[in-house]
Amino acid sequence: MSASQKIPLRERKHAQTRLKLSQAMVAQLETQPLEALSVRGLCEAAEVSEATFFNYFPRKADLVAYVSALWALEVAWQVSHAGTRGLAAVGVAFDHAARQIQRHPGVMGEIIAYQARLRERPEPPGLSRAERLLAYPDLPGIEDIPAGGLEGVLAPNLQHAIDTGELPSNTHLPTVMVSLAAVFHGVPLALGPGGAQGVGSRYRQQLALLWAGVRAMAGP
Repeated sequence: MSASQKIPLRERKHAQTRLKLSQAMVAQLETQPLEALSVRGLCEAAEVSEATFFNYFPRKADLVAYVSALWALEVAWQVSHAGTRGLAAVGVAFDHAARQIQRHPGVMGEIIAYQARLRERPEPPGLSRAERLLAYPDLPGIEDIPAGGLEGVLAPNLQHAIDTGELPSNTHLPTVMVSLAAVFHGVPLALGPGGAQGVGSRYRQQLALLWAGVRAMAGP
């Protein structure tokens, strides 16, 4: 019996409903802007009631945050299994994010643009063990990956790079995190859905420029 089959029925149904709604959003974002998506349409696609939707996600923005959290979890798993740390691990995270964007070229740009317009960004939602196992049945150990979104993946590896001399010891971690966020969100928006295939190479170029700038700022 697989780990997902051992999940109690009630937990499995709860997770399946949240995942169906997230899958409906991703599918519809391939062809429509996020503003055009209605809760009713998402519920019809996921075969749940609107009351159920609002029980799980009080606002559409909360479903957007949930989709982002699922993708960040997948990135975190890839980094944890890459066998590397420091700047190489940051590169792994961006390479995998680029592949996600290539699989769903219309989705990431819509999510980034929508989040940028929010006055208040929703708190990253927690992901239950059932949700993790059902969303990613082929990723062993996904249930043990620490939560924390993209920041939870990048910050420890930047600190490792500072501690081991890959980056200067006086590197200001919060400033570099802001720069990484700008690269992560800015490149897909600049290229647009039609440029999704080039996101990976542009990410690598921008990261190389960022590391060179951080080292140059540290001085001799």
